[in-house]
Amino acid sequence: MSRARASRLLLPSLLAVLLCACQGQAASGVTTLVYASPYAPDHPFSRADEVWLDWVQTHSDGRLRIRPLWSGTLLSSDASIIELRHGVADIGLITPIYELGGVQLIRAQTAFYAGATTFGEQVMLYDCLVARFPAFRAELRGLHVLAVQGGSLPGVLTRTHPVHALADLKGLRIRVPVELVGVLRELGADPVDMPMEQVYSGLAKGILDGVIAPPDTLFSLRFAEVAHYYWGLEIPRGAYPARAIGERRWEALSAADRALLTESGSVWEAAMALQIETAVRAGRQFGEREGVHSFAASAAEQARFDDLYNREARRSATQLNAYGIDGLAVFQYAQALAAGIRRSGRVACNADKGSGDL
Repeated sequence: MSRARASRLLLPSLLAVLLCACQGQAASGVTTLVYASPYAPDHPFSRADEVWLDWVQTHSDGRLRIRPLWSGTLLSSDASIIELRHGVADIGLITPIYELGGVQLIRAQTAFYAGATTFGEQVMLYDCLVARFPAFRAELRGLHVLAVQGGSLPGVLTRTHPVHALADLKGLRIRVPVELVGVLRELGADPVDMPMEQVYSGLAKGILDGVIAPPDTLFSLRFAEVAHYYWGLEIPRGAYPARAIGERRWEALSAADRALLTESGSVWEAAMALQIETAVRAGRQFGEREGVHSFAASAAEQARFDDLYNREARRSATQLNAYGIDGLAVFQYAQALAAGIRRSGRVACNADKGSGDL
């Protein structure tokens, strides 16, 4: 580990120790939990966090207090799981899709959701996978997941090169979620996997030509200020665990507090879904005011992309064999669940018996 990297991880840990010392001065019978997020307090994710925070404090009758720390004060995007495991914060926003190692299945499975188009469908499908395959929990050892996050379907946002077809992506340097790296390479683009909070700068400086992103980012991350063309290709996206508490802190809580935090998960997820829906509308409106030009994808281009996407997802699933994970079983089960959504509009965990647990 480099000296700079070690320092970055050590400083938040020291701050956490100081915070814990302050917590010991809390009134008798009151437990204070530190919540950390890499996002600013006005971001839609943070507004959802505030709804959850208020709910917990109200429904615990003041027994639980949540101290929020925003804007990456304690947790980073690319090491949030490690930091939370080591007690840098009590509860945090985690982003396993940005982790460099240790969560291979969780990163790969976000590509298995083609057909799950809403936040609720994505979260329910993820819950089905976790219930079926123990490897999900194994990758998050040391953490207790409190809430899962889905999202709106992303499209292609570019700076100066309008995109009307997949062929137009050739040669463009585009920030993509990890599950799309192979697809974009096959299309001749130069895909980059980086945390979203670094994308605005990359677009503004011309380091990036574009980003795969949903419409809400036009306003929430101000992308409409630095990118001017939005191609409405419907790109599937999956759910992933997004809010968690360190296992040791979880075990130290009373049974009543654990029950309350478990119940709060659905409140948190509903708040995130509402904030994302609101943010999509705000993003489209802001994009129009900023002069972002939007184009729809043709049925032929969408069908070609869907075929590439699913072939790459299957390939990624089989590569999980190198980690002792039967990724193909997870992929097939997820696809069966997604097919059930297309047929009936709902997620049924018993839609397919699959090929067994991991």
